[in-house]
Amino acid sequence: MADVDDYFAGLDAPARAAFERVRALAEESAPDAEQGTSYGMAALRHHGKPLLGFKASGNHLAVYPFSPAAVDAVRDRLAGFSLSKGTIRFTADTPLPDDVVRDLVRRRLDEIG
Repeated sequence: MADVDDYFAGLDAPARAAFERVRALAEESAPDAEQGTSYGMAALRHHGKPLLGFKASGNHLAVYPFSPAAVDAVRDRLAGFSLSKGTIRFTADTPLPDDVVRDLVRRRLDEIG
């Protein structure tokens, strides 16, 4: 699996722009995050642990914070988005709110330590 830059390069322009925005917000909170892979997907890693994964499918984009607790912490601010235990799905036309991305990453950073 390619790292984040390589993965993003293979996406169409709207998906790439949506993911680049999420990555930029994540890197504000975790400036030392590194590109890599985790669980078979492109991901930002912090201290060697998965921080935030990225995956595009035919009809949505998804971020994976690798933590059901992190998703639960922002769930009430994601009405209208598709959520599962460790996944938040969105589209390029309906991006994740900036404050939610920041809080999701901060929560995950706290878990990683």
